[in-house]
Amino acid sequence: MSTSAPNPSSANPSAPDAVADGEYQGAPASRPLEIVFAVVALAFTSGYLFLSTQIPLRREAAPGQIDARFWPLVIGVAGVVVAIALLAVAITRPAPTREDLERIQPGGALRVIATLAITGAFIALWSLGSVILFGYRVEVFPIAAALLMAALMLLYGHRRWLSLIIYSASVTAFVYVVFGMLLRIPL
Repeated sequence: MSTSAPNPSSANPSAPDAVADGEYQGAPASRPLEIVFAVVALAFTSGYLFLSTQIPLRREAAPGQIDARFWPLVIGVAGVVVAIALLAVAITRPAPTREDLERIQPGGALRVIATLAITGAFIALWSLGSVILFGYRVEVFPIAAALLMAALMLLYGHRRWLSLIIYSASVTAFVYVVFGMLLRIPL
């Protein structure tokens, strides 16, 4: 029966000895980060809610009927409510521990910037709607969506070309058939 004192570094993983021993150290808790995230989420969802009220309707729905604005409005209102709740929690409570999260990895910020650039290019291409090539009207959305999927998959490490092409084409076809053809939402 041993009566030795417990090792202080095993009781507190954030102790300097624990880091020196090569043990895992998660990201530090950050109250300002939580507040900034909640404010950005509130701004984004508020913008989404505003834009969802601007969706053009081919024909107004009768009272009590669902139109093309219904689900975007529901999602927007729910997003604003959740963002306000996040902001309230971030302001009133201490920052949660983030030991289960890894620290920022090298190249992580560059991937975020590249993702934003690829998404911006997709939105710019999508806004064209359709183009005339060699006398034929070509819808831009399927091409832009497939390129978006392929570029993001490549950016985040997918390297098998066959599955890259099949996945990008099948997801794009699914979205185009469901929203563009069946639901007749202009893409």
